[in-house]
Amino acid sequence: MIDRESVVRRHTVELTRPDPSHVLTVGNGDFAYTADITGMQTFTAYHDQATAWSEGRLAVNTATMSTWGWHAMPNPEGFVLADAMSTYDTPRGPVQYPDKFDMTATFGGQVADEYRAGTWLHGNPHRLDLGRIGLLLRPSPDAAPEADPGVLTNPRQRLDLWTGVLTSVFEYAGHEVRVTTVADPHHSRVAFRIESDLLADGRAAVAIRFPYASDGFFQTSDWTAPDHHRTSLDRVDERTCVFDRVLDDTSYSLRLGWSTRGQVEVTDDPHEYVLSTPAGTLELVAGFSPGDGGEAGRDGFDSIRAAAQAWWHAFWTSGAAIDLSGSTDPRAHELERRVVLSQYLTAVNCSGMTPPQETGLVTNSWHGKFHLEMHFWHAAHFAAWGRPELLEPSLEWYLSILDTARDTARRQQYDGARWPKQVGPDGRESPSDIGSLLVWQQPHPLYLLELLYRGRADESRKELVERFAELVEETARFMASFVEDRDGTYHLPAPLVPAQEFYDARSTEDPTFELAYWWWGLEIAQRWRERLGLPRHTQWRRVQDGLAPPRRDRGVYAAIGTEPYLRRDDHPSLLCALGVVPRTPLIDPEAMEATLLDVRDDWDWNSAWGWDFPVMAMTATRLGRPDLAIDMLLTDTPKNQYAPTGHTPQIGSLLPIYLPAGGALLAAVSLMVAGWDGAGDDVPGFPKDGSWTIRHEGFTPWP
Repeated sequence: MIDRESVVRRHTVELTRPDPSHVLTVGNGDFAYTADITGMQTFTAYHDQATAWSEGRLAVNTATMSTWGWHAMPNPEGFVLADAMSTYDTPRGPVQYPDKFDMTATFGGQVADEYRAGTWLHGNPHRLDLGRIGLLLRPSPDAAPEADPGVLTNPRQRLDLWTGVLTSVFEYAGHEVRVTTVADPHHSRVAFRIESDLLADGRAAVAIRFPYASDGFFQTSDWTAPDHHRTSLDRVDERTCVFDRVLDDTSYSLRLGWSTRGQVEVTDDPHEYVLSTPAGTLELVAGFSPGDGGEAGRDGFDSIRAAAQAWWHAFWTSGAAIDLSGSTDPRAHELERRVVLSQYLTAVNCSGMTPPQETGLVTNSWHGKFHLEMHFWHAAHFAAWGRPELLEPSLEWYLSILDTARDTARRQQYDGARWPKQVGPDGRESPSDIGSLLVWQQPHPLYLLELLYRGRADESRKELVERFAELVEETARFMASFVEDRDGTYHLPAPLVPAQEFYDARSTEDPTFELAYWWWGLEIAQRWRERLGLPRHTQWRRVQDGLAPPRRDRGVYAAIGTEPYLRRDDHPSLLCALGVVPRTPLIDPEAMEATLLDVRDDWDWNSAWGWDFPVMAMTATRLGRPDLAIDMLLTDTPKNQYAPTGHTPQIGSLLPIYLPAGGALLAAVSLMVAGWDGAGDDVPGFPKDGSWTIRHEGFTPWP
């Protein structure tokens, strides 16, 4: 058996200096608190992404976020999705798609009248920053608080991945300050233990600050609009208080409980409060709740820390594990580090009740909304790593928006349910000339359910199949009606946008990846019908058998079936057709191997994204090229770098972290280790030259 604790603990995160791009998060998949070098949210301006973006440098916000905390700006003009639509000519007749959105408006640019509705709908709802809880450090009790972490000396910060406990130690004004931070594994609560002589003499206190919401691209908060929201301090005694928050139609509460006598004071800012204590140690529990909240629980610091330690122990000792310590390849330690940190980060950010945003619960991107085409990369690995229970909650969410997805399909004259690209929790898609026409997310629920089925115990599979039967049926009905029959050959017709997004939607047809994925998605739906005791669907079979073959030029696959056939930038997503997708009748392995080599040798890798490198590794693995798989997985290029925190910056402070990269890495490693049905080889994705020693357990093979 693998010594799992040793594997995890040799990658404990340790930071020894402030860095605006390095933040650490504790959380549970539905709630997260992100801290700076102090273990709290002390130096918020130092981490402000908007400022960093304008200055061309990298920073990550410190925020407190949840899957339930959302806000929408007032909509006095009553914008609805129909206000953002354009008409496209299709073989089905004129069809409207909500494509009227101008990206420049997201960054404060001038909004043309025709894009005003789309701009509002794109930015609303947005994920809410629930509030900042940080230290107030002052050279004297009546002095202005410090704003620059440079005043700290000898900072040491340690995230113990095995227990989920963050410990931060530093010196200020000649005194040591020690902060221990931990998140409740089951509730929207974060707990702190603050130890310092500075508490007793008033030079250290706790600041609680509440911002207004922001509908900016990556902003989590607006500190310039105090009159737009309301904070009420209620139910105060020496060891507890409750803050009630109202932002337009959104309300929530924060309950603070502390361990010793303390006092909460209102500052000149109507949304900022200070908690002080004469004691040298302060234990603080902050519990957030939607609505008026009521009581958010009265557990103390020790109880929450014990619960977190138990949850993380169960996490690390269940499911799969891999130990690369016996390898001589110099890249082995770094790969193992990325694997361990990606498991932690996806558990904290991607295992909740809804699909996550690309930046999880750390900071906002795209207003905090879900990108459903990324849901596969965020969460597929949970099932492959033997933790299907972390995938299942977000799949339930699709059932909640099934009627909305049906309405979308009907509006476009299709059957079934069409899954959108960018959405908030209500399932209403965001206007976009790309997102409204993207299609590769459509089979995702089918593939994710198939992985979940494979990861579930046999006795629970029947219930799973019955519970999701309608979702499977409606997803496949759309896919079968989306194709266009031209003399018995079924095409994926325009208008559409493929995963490699920068083709003209009005003329693009038959993308290679999407053709293979269409076949595989319908095949999954057929298998689910059989599990329900139903015969295979005749029309679905007809579509599978008649799908247009992907275009080939000089022995390699094109990206799409229409001109310009292939661009060599952005995602090399055509490789997904055999790698992410298992072998199908549409893809010839020899041609795909030639395509893989062609992409490797001639692609603009600076334009690629963090999940593209795992895609190449998965393709190489299924093609029997482990020598290529590891090289491609660890390609040395800017968007494939993993910070000390495990995050993968993509476009500076626009996307300073990118969770699909880590999730895709875990998916690729699981395929490289466990293989797939009929692979006939243990660890098919690693070279057999003696440089890699792979000890593994608990993985579920892929289809």
